[in-house]
Amino acid sequence: MKRKLFQGDKVLWGLLALLAIFSFFPIFSASSNLSYVIGTGSPWQYLLKHTFILITGFLLIMSVHKVPFYYFKGISILLLPVVILMLFYTISQGKMIDGVNASRWIKIPLIGISFQTSSLASLILMIYLAYYLDKIKEKKIDFKKTLFPLWVPVFLVFTLVFPTNLSTALIFLFTVFLILIYGCYPVKYLLNIFLVGFLLLTIFIFLAIQYPEKAPDRLYTWINRVENYFNPSLSKDGNYQVQRAKIAIATGGITGLGVGKSVMKNFLPQSSSDFIYAIIVEEFGLLGGIMVILIYLLILLRITVILHHASSAYAKLLIIAAGLPIIIQAFINIGVALNIFPVTGQTLPLLSSGGSAAWVTCIAFGIILSVSEERFNEGKVNQNKTVSNPLLIISEE
Repeated sequence: MKRKLFQGDKVLWGLLALLAIFSFFPIFSASSNLSYVIGTGSPWQYLLKHTFILITGFLLIMSVHKVPFYYFKGISILLLPVVILMLFYTISQGKMIDGVNASRWIKIPLIGISFQTSSLASLILMIYLAYYLDKIKEKKIDFKKTLFPLWVPVFLVFTLVFPTNLSTALIFLFTVFLILIYGCYPVKYLLNIFLVGFLLLTIFIFLAIQYPEKAPDRLYTWINRVENYFNPSLSKDGNYQVQRAKIAIATGGITGLGVGKSVMKNFLPQSSSDFIYAIIVEEFGLLGGIMVILIYLLILLRITVILHHASSAYAKLLIIAAGLPIIIQAFINIGVALNIFPVTGQTLPLLSSGGSAAWVTCIAFGIILSVSEERFNEGKVNQNKTVSNPLLIISEE
């Protein structure tokens, strides 16, 4: 029974379980600040919520990894317009927090959990890119022919995410370029897209400076974060979050203060999400911080091993599309806590509190495990078979 439930790369399964189990300690500790700030609930309630999210997340992994990976071609085609419409709806809500557009989430009825549509939209588009690059891999690529099926979806998703979540939009665009490079999309076209994008960004900044009343709500938040990073002395609050994170990391020493004994969790905003790595180092020390980094590096190693054993170009592209954003996000989160990057608002996959981000991460790992399961099912399905219609899988009699 165990083999039927947990197939695929066993080492990757173990690493994911290790991350999930370890996450209960910093989440329980940091959520005491969360309950104090919000004024409702207790650390136990937030721990139960985190438990529910992880259980449902692992159920998603178990369900998704049972889907033959080549089915994701058709799934991405069907869901791409759906997630784009979800992004339109999300941004049209116009929710404001302290005068700033915070339309990043939609509320899931009944269970009361907010869902960040940009996370799901990014994953679906990445899967679609894997399908499209596999489709054109043996053709001579003409930029005009790829404009609508490739660049229009990328432009739409980026444009709809950009106004309210710049860091997610930039990570998304960076990952798109990496996937396209791996998929042998002509570099000259990518350079042209980059130059056009840089020109448009320059024009956008110029117009925003000239007409500040018409600039996006979060423009000055982005500017302040960059200024705080390069010159903290100019900031009125001395870059409060980063300073508290640095104090937490310095306080941790080699072995840490101990589980639940963090002091900075009471002063550090977003201590259970964006800056949870600082709390981990404070409570578990340098050894705990290095352990977390090693786990993510081991996950990257297992993804590379699965990539090496994948039998088709599409399988390889799919692994990169699903796995690369997770690793990038993890090290950006850690880099922010260490003051290597400006504050971005990115969470630490499977360790930070949250809902939709963890679920999307679990779906992505389910896809990777679906590819890895191919090695355990050789002879059952000919994965190298060419399927003309990705929505229909025809078996040989």
